[in-house]
Amino acid sequence: MWFGFMRSLLIHPCGGSSIITVRSTTTSGQYVASRARDPVFEKLMDKYKNLLKVIAIQDLILANPTAVAPSVSIEFLSRLSQKLHLNRGAASFLRKYPHIFHVLYDPVKSQPFCRLTDVAMEISRQEALAINASLPVVVDRLVRLLSMSISKSVPLRAVFKVWRELGLPDDFEDSVISKNPHVFRLSDGHEPNTHILELVEEEGKKSLSFEAAVEKWRVVECCCKEDCSVDRTDIQFSFKHSYPPGMRLSKNFKAKVKEWQKLPYVGPYEDMVDKKKNKSGVMGVEKRAVAIAHEFLSLTVEKMVEVEKISHFRKCFGIDLNIRDLFLDHPGMFYISTKGKRHTVFLREAYERGRLIDPNPVYDARRKLLDLVLLGRHAALSDSRDTSMSEEE
Repeated sequence: MWFGFMRSLLIHPCGGSSIITVRSTTTSGQYVASRARDPVFEKLMDKYKNLLKVIAIQDLILANPTAVAPSVSIEFLSRLSQKLHLNRGAASFLRKYPHIFHVLYDPVKSQPFCRLTDVAMEISRQEALAINASLPVVVDRLVRLLSMSISKSVPLRAVFKVWRELGLPDDFEDSVISKNPHVFRLSDGHEPNTHILELVEEEGKKSLSFEAAVEKWRVVECCCKEDCSVDRTDIQFSFKHSYPPGMRLSKNFKAKVKEWQKLPYVGPYEDMVDKKKNKSGVMGVEKRAVAIAHEFLSLTVEKMVEVEKISHFRKCFGIDLNIRDLFLDHPGMFYISTKGKRHTVFLREAYERGRLIDPNPVYDARRKLLDLVLLGRHAALSDSRDTSMSEEE
């Protein structure tokens, strides 16, 4: 990879001296560990790692409706403690969040059960309503995802990996795919019990064309700023960059980034006709992979996804590179956090001070649940705003 050798140009502060990271002499794990940290994203992921556990339990509860209210036994959750990463057990974890979980004893079954509080149920309802209200947007996201694939198709199991990130309803097979047969089609995969989600392309009908999310930034840079002296041709292949605070860049690295910004590439929605084997061709292929990753993150509700999940689309998108290393090679565009025993990548430009710059209704509902997580055992719900604000400072 062209940017592989550029890692040797990244200079990271270490006390009073500097360390030059040479990719050729480090393993992928060491490369992750040596990345420049961004405290804002690390704090955000600190909050999210417990939120993800809460969501996992919430999904189990909602998937088990009863006559009174959805609930699940503490015994069942205890059996899943290791899988859910509940280090001190299910009961201990539930007690940490009394504004989300209500534990009650069922005298008939002679065991304790857990259900969501009224506040948590209302937040879940608001998220479901926001998703249903945005179904046209959801369809567009799925169409764009398929349009980036070389074959205009992806394994259905890969979509299941990111259904929440894309803001899909949990019954999206019925409510989105089956209800739009003129757009989507399911076919049998090459392996038993697998399915492929395909984009329906009517014969004689012109193929759909999409504008990548980065184009909006390019338009703003050229046309919407006062006293703008940027020429459109200067940034027609550029991406927005901002680096972690304290990250020191060598002059050579800055020069290489400037050169890379001007490098032409085939966009994520354009067909890759031929892969040239010369230097510029290899660099262009890598830049196309970066553009696809950028667009994928732009399609997600929270502009973030686990690296492992996006890796399931690598072959579909024609990406021959290691996805995690691709993100690490471009620290001005992406940030990887390793909090919560998972590698999560964020689209840097989408965030400011730990929040989305351009939020959406689904994101807003999820932030309310995060506020309850941050509230913990605090007694007054009115404190949640103050708690959230203090966490941001």
